[in-house]
Amino acid sequence: MGSSAPKACLRVQGTDIVDADGKRVILKGTATGGHTNMENFITGYPGHEHEMRAALLEVLGPKKYEFFFDRFLSYFFTSSDAKFLKSLGLNCVRIPINYRHFIDDLNPSEIKSGGFVLIDRVVDACSAEGIYTILDMHTFPGGQNQGWHSDSGIHKALFWDFKDFQDRMVNLWVEIARRYKDNTWVAGYNPMNEPGDPEHYRLQEFYKRVEKEIRQVDPDHILFLDGNTYAMDFSGFKEVLPNCVYSIHDYANMGFPGNEQYRGTEEQKEFLRKTYERKVAFMKEHKVPIWNGEFGPVYANRQSDGDEWEEINRWRYELLGEQLRIYRGDEISWSIWLYKDIGFQGMVYANPDTAYMKLLKPFFEKKKRLGLDKWGRDDKHVGHIYQPVVEHFKEEIPERFLNKRYPPHWRVEGQINRVLRDMLFSDISCYEYASYFEGKTEEELDELAASFKFENCVTRDGLNEILRADAALDSVEVHRCKGLRL
Repeated sequence: MGSSAPKACLRVQGTDIVDADGKRVILKGTATGGHTNMENFITGYPGHEHEMRAALLEVLGPKKYEFFFDRFLSYFFTSSDAKFLKSLGLNCVRIPINYRHFIDDLNPSEIKSGGFVLIDRVVDACSAEGIYTILDMHTFPGGQNQGWHSDSGIHKALFWDFKDFQDRMVNLWVEIARRYKDNTWVAGYNPMNEPGDPEHYRLQEFYKRVEKEIRQVDPDHILFLDGNTYAMDFSGFKEVLPNCVYSIHDYANMGFPGNEQYRGTEEQKEFLRKTYERKVAFMKEHKVPIWNGEFGPVYANRQSDGDEWEEINRWRYELLGEQLRIYRGDEISWSIWLYKDIGFQGMVYANPDTAYMKLLKPFFEKKKRLGLDKWGRDDKHVGHIYQPVVEHFKEEIPERFLNKRYPPHWRVEGQINRVLRDMLFSDISCYEYASYFEGKTEEELDELAASFKFENCVTRDGLNEILRADAALDSVEVHRCKGLRL
């Protein structure tokens, strides 16, 4: 039996999100990344979603291509997934969206109705379990940032340079708001995931414009606004918009390969806190709510990480627990990244014995060895190939210019890897990925897609128990349990 709809939309009241009765609501949940916005490390392809889709279309042909993705999108998130999240006590799901589900770049003035069908499935499955949803636009024409997850295929954020791109997305948001304005299970709209505006001021202009246009058709829903430079920087923000929650992303490098391993030292804990406090300084100064829209480490496994995989994961769970303790101190809302994948970060993941995992196992192993995915990249097998290129740049470019390219925290190493591996090598590798699907029947394609059904997935119990324990803490218990060790 579905849950009755809230009487009114959630809204901002001071530093809180409140319901129709003025009761504070702390949103705690996860994101369906890899579904209505796909990403390489989540489902195993290389590079960018649109490149992977083009390669699969060439191999499968239009009929089988449509069949496979229809099944994949149907299976990836169902009522079973929503029931599982409800069983953990989570009350919110962030839905990352690729704009291409709504807009064809060759016919950008027409909004495709099929996009709403996909989003409705998730919203309806969650609302039936009493779970709020947040609609997150994860990709933009031209790319709102320089990363693979904007699905632009390039290393520049051209969205900021073309008003035509901006007009398209404002118009799309108006139509989305028109569609969901009366749906009180939708907690709000996240207009742009991880902006990367090199000039900093254009992001605020876009937010003001899209907020104004959305309010014309939907005056009630909250907007969740990411900071600039991948939701980490609010230094260029000058004002607070009404009924808006401001969003950080708070990934800790200590939870990823190739970085200092988290060991729970006081210095490491202090570093986590200082990083968080820097990100939320704007919200605390202006006394507005905080939402941590993405965070969470990645996890090791026996097959690819050797005998130390359990010890690695133990410390990464400790890291996650420490982050949650910091968030409880400010009683903020959060959405962990990620719900479902092929075994790297998800709360649940496709069973290694499923058809998709067995078919593509050799390719996954090769992709990991080559370090093609930026997310959790390990260079132990190919560092000797790329490091000379980095050294060449450092030898030929004066030091004061090396890291001027935005975003500066990527440094020259990150810029080189973005172009050579995330783009060129990965784009070409899409054809190899697609070749595994050659000659597959519709029955076989259905079985491959069904690998992502909840019933065919493994639950990551260590992670889920930590989230369950935190979700169980209500606003009163927060004060009693600040010292809880998960």
